[in-house]
Amino acid sequence: MPDAPGWTLRALAFQFLKYALIVVALAAAYPAFSAERIIASRVWPAEEYTRVTLESAHPLRHDFFFVSDPQRLVVDLEGVDLDAELKALPSKVGADDPYIQAVRVGLNRPGVVRVVFDLKTEVKPSVFPLAPAGEYKNRLVLDLYPAHPADPLLALVRKPDPIGEIAQAPVLEAKPPAARDDTALALKVEGAIATTTVPAPAEARPPAKPAASDGAKAKSPAPKVDRLVIVAIDPGHGGEDPGARGRHGTREKNVTLAIARRLKARIDQEPNMRAVLIRDGDYFIPLAQRVAKSRRLNADLFVSIHADAFVRPDARGSSVFALSERGATSTAARLLAQRENQSDLIGGVNLDVKDPVLARTLLDLSLTATINDSLKLGRAVLSELGDVNTLHKEHVEQAGFAVLKAPDIPSILVETAFISNPDEEMRLKDSAYQDKIAGAILAGLKHYLAQNPPLARSKVAANSLFQSAALCASIAEAACAFSMAVASSAVTGREKR
Repeated sequence: MPDAPGWTLRALAFQFLKYALIVVALAAAYPAFSAERIIASRVWPAEEYTRVTLESAHPLRHDFFFVSDPQRLVVDLEGVDLDAELKALPSKVGADDPYIQAVRVGLNRPGVVRVVFDLKTEVKPSVFPLAPAGEYKNRLVLDLYPAHPADPLLALVRKPDPIGEIAQAPVLEAKPPAARDDTALALKVEGAIATTTVPAPAEARPPAKPAASDGAKAKSPAPKVDRLVIVAIDPGHGGEDPGARGRHGTREKNVTLAIARRLKARIDQEPNMRAVLIRDGDYFIPLAQRVAKSRRLNADLFVSIHADAFVRPDARGSSVFALSERGATSTAARLLAQRENQSDLIGGVNLDVKDPVLARTLLDLSLTATINDSLKLGRAVLSELGDVNTLHKEHVEQAGFAVLKAPDIPSILVETAFISNPDEEMRLKDSAYQDKIAGAILAGLKHYLAQNPPLARSKVAANSLFQSAALCASIAEAACAFSMAVASSAVTGREKR
């Protein structure tokens, strides 16, 4: 029989180990038994859709259903604590939200928090989880799309910039505009300049030394076209995806929207051009939908506005990029494309929804010719940007940017400056610099159009019809080959029997 002291020590060690294992097991199981907390809740209202995001440390177990008369969307969150963040969700819905009337949050039954969205109209929801990405942890996303979305062309008809005029009206001779005061355009953007000024005509202003962008605009020839030209302007990032962030807290999504609005204001002053903003607010649009929207608008040109970032704060200058099918022209271009293409992961895309428009574009036969036109457009814009800012690269670079993959629209991505450079960050926030960048881009567009006038709408339609016919022929040929293969296989099977 063992002596008492030794046996006592072994027994104590065994008991300690047993309790330690129990504590470890309970700690590991704690997330499963404890109530989940909502770390953050965000609401992003827009005409296209409203997004509601619930962020948590672990994935949320959820269920949702509809209730009619009146229209309501009910979301049940299982194992969630009714904390202050959830209780504050109703206050984050504004009266101008196009789809949500009000939000009610309460404890439905033990362990289940119910969130009720009172709707203004019938919606088509997309509810999906997102794994941690960027600065975010796990997210539950509720996208509320209109059940009957408005056609983008018809929607623009109701605005001062009618798409019917853009598509059909002939170009008139430009007449000297009457003298007028500067027009202030409200650009209320978080972290960016709140007001932009569209310069009055030269004869209405006192003599002054012309800025670089004004000089570029003066030397660029007027485009020779027989119809109005549609330019799709894409402010990068937005909503859940803030893009790059400067040392002083400036967000890329706000700067790009401010510059895009200035560029649109300048383009709309041209007698033969009109601009359409792909994103006109602080909300996220997936990359493929940006491409699809520009195609639905029958855009002639596509310009995506960004502000670059790098680990070294001394990196500076403006750059222009075009699409590449065969790899990037430099390591930096490849890394930039990878970072920009991650926008969908950070902004949040429901990967279960397949985009038929994007699938059709993969079959288009004109991508190579469009890339050549994109390079011409990029060189014209880059040349004008050199009068405003230092050029990071003296030539147009190429990489696999997802947002530039419209097969029938010359498309470029403009990195206006390095927001990670403290000096350039301050310039990006400056209204005068934003206006110079917009003026330089417009001068580049006009220079390109003067040498590459767009086809008439009838010719565009004819080309599209030809490409569709060629595509149908290719599909028919493939179907025929498949049928012959199936028939041959059947005959072989009968011979074997």
